[in-house]
Amino acid sequence: MRREDLPVLDERRPQITRKGRGAGEPACEKMSVAGTVSQRACVFCGARVVLYPIADAVHLIHGPIGCAAYTWDIRGALSSGPQLHRKSFSTDLREKDVIYGGEDKLRRALTELIEQYKPNAAFVYSTCIVGLIGDDVEALCRKFSALTRIPVIPVNSPGFGGTKKTGYKAACDALARLVGTAHPDNGKGFRINILGDFNIAGETWIIADYYRRMGVDVVATITGDGRISRIRKAHGAHLNVVQCSGSMIHLARYMEEKYGIPYIRVSYFGIEDTAEALYAVARHFNDPSVMERSRTVVAEEVAKTTKEIDRYRRDLAGKRAAVYTGGAFKAFSLVKSLRMLGMETVLVGSQTGNSDDYRKLREICTEGTILVDDAGTLELARFMVEQQVDLFIGGVKERPIAYKLGIGFCDHNHERKIALAGFAGMVHFVREVHKSVMSPVWQFVRRRGEGASSC
Repeated sequence: MRREDLPVLDERRPQITRKGRGAGEPACEKMSVAGTVSQRACVFCGARVVLYPIADAVHLIHGPIGCAAYTWDIRGALSSGPQLHRKSFSTDLREKDVIYGGEDKLRRALTELIEQYKPNAAFVYSTCIVGLIGDDVEALCRKFSALTRIPVIPVNSPGFGGTKKTGYKAACDALARLVGTAHPDNGKGFRINILGDFNIAGETWIIADYYRRMGVDVVATITGDGRISRIRKAHGAHLNVVQCSGSMIHLARYMEEKYGIPYIRVSYFGIEDTAEALYAVARHFNDPSVMERSRTVVAEEVAKTTKEIDRYRRDLAGKRAAVYTGGAFKAFSLVKSLRMLGMETVLVGSQTGNSDDYRKLREICTEGTILVDDAGTLELARFMVEQQVDLFIGGVKERPIAYKLGIGFCDHNHERKIALAGFAGMVHFVREVHKSVMSPVWQFVRRRGEGASSC
């Protein structure tokens, strides 16, 4: 495959820059250009991503059955207790319902599900069809809340209403209806909420354990291994610690405005950022004992982690990587982690980054690195060919691109089964990178095209 076979649309060029050629950050926060086959998802997907890990609630998709395909089998979200979130429910709207309305189907579905499963809450997701036919989901949910005495919360998420980022806000609006609806446990000690980790492969448990060892209590995890009762009491925390700021920043700002709870942004990916996250929480509480315990946790974990990493660094030094993520916060940590392994990031981008995100990425990347916002399939393939990439880090939609080009792939998205957050996650990440890049299979595969291009 030659890079000449993979053109870039003129409308897309402002969203692609290269560090060191006088250009600034790529243009961003735009609607996807038609014809680019963007890797972005819809509004409904964004809302579902955020709310889905709440394990003791019914998640009812009010729309065609096809939307219900976005289930537990596609995105991991481990629970230490209830497994109700693993069941996918849909009102299965059809042509007749488009004409006559789907409220009756929704009424019958909610009656049956609440009676059978006795959930602690129900979320009702409006999809594209509902946005068109105008079902009054809000009124119906309000009626069922009064009737069943559990929160029945509408999620305004018709797919055509924006981007995945719009869906994040819809999810935060739904969560805001829960926060503050129960009396908090006002015990002694330092209390935080963990926002923006979804416990894909047990990461929430790893992170919560670090805080426990520091002497900090976790009130609610929103939404990884989430529980309705804890979310309702989340306003009893002293601090919101926000990882995936794109998905949770709206809720953090809401809680700061309404309840006076400050928030900090952190990342738990990589040694450097995980350590800084723990230190940031300790600095906020300004307690010598918490800071001392945080230093002990970091020292113990770093000692174990670096010993393991040293085994692989020699093989990986000098290899070239491409990174494409949903939220840009993850890209920051990946660039730093790859640098620790002696690898160079030559292509980096995200689906939902803003100008500040790309400014930070530009600062930490090396000369010649391509930065791209909302990349399409052909663009990613073109730049990986041009940059002679050895490893591509992305999600399930990007995996086929890497394999077709004969390039190693590392899944760092929602479909993975291995925990990649925290110090333990860094060890898992390094092992996976090493296995992917150094696999003997690549000697039997024709790798990459040749040539260079400009952008």
